[in-house]
Amino acid sequence: MTPSESYLIIYEECKTTADWLLSNTQVRPTVGIVCGSGLGGLAEMIKDPQIFKYSDIPNFPRSTVHGHAGRLVFGTLKGKPCVCMQGRFHLYEGYPIQKITLPMRVFKLMGVETMIMTNAAGGLNQDYKVGDIMIIKDHINMPGFSGVNPLSGPNDDRFGLRFPCMSDAYDRKLRKLAHDVAAELGYSDFLREGVYCVLGGPSFETIAECRMLHRIGADAVGMSTVHEVIVARHAGMRCFALSLISNRAVMDYDSEEKANHEEVLETGKLRAEQMEKLVSTIVAQLEHNAHN
Repeated sequence: MTPSESYLIIYEECKTTADWLLSNTQVRPTVGIVCGSGLGGLAEMIKDPQIFKYSDIPNFPRSTVHGHAGRLVFGTLKGKPCVCMQGRFHLYEGYPIQKITLPMRVFKLMGVETMIMTNAAGGLNQDYKVGDIMIIKDHINMPGFSGVNPLSGPNDDRFGLRFPCMSDAYDRKLRKLAHDVAAELGYSDFLREGVYCVLGGPSFETIAECRMLHRIGADAVGMSTVHEVIVARHAGMRCFALSLISNRAVMDYDSEEKANHEEVLETGKLRAEQMEKLVSTIVAQLEHNAHN
């Protein structure tokens, strides 16, 4: 099979999945939400939910990570038709990068205009505290440095341009809206804005790696989101993303601290309610994407 033939199959897979979902739900979502580790509670806020297990959806991968429910939830959030991923897919689960980003393309074919992503991340910025929420203003795609990019291979023009711009990956208006909403809700004290760096995982970063990432400009580090954003932007969707700082990256060789997944989930529980309130209020104030 040639690369072009395999890419034709990716489009057909996405189309088949989108058509199957559209025929099984009355909801026509304009907003897509991806819930990160321990943050699946956002989906519980959706009114009149229609739930599909990933394992029942044609061509969908399955979520294999504790803290990721593995369900797609359709319904309305603050009056906006919405689809929410309770659990996402990661490079370290062994899926090809085109497969872990397949939901973004499915959402595009279903009519989604705005993607909102959440994740749990390690804080590299020494001013950040556990429980802070960071608006992502930019990213560093470390796997991309070695050619691991979801857009590698022949480009399918039905999705987007061969060389999509990424200097505006995280929508400026949505970031400003988030600051305004946080101020209204009294969340400004723990709201930050910074640069997210993605690594392949699943092992947490070494001390030397954390020091290097901080020096090159990363404020937080994690194992998700960036590949989804690249594919969503390629397809012309607006993107907004939040990191919950669930642990502080270990930067000191004398430290006894150790990063662990349980801490990530625990912090998610503590801050989940505010995260949900922030995202739902942003969704309430979203306008339709103006294509001009």
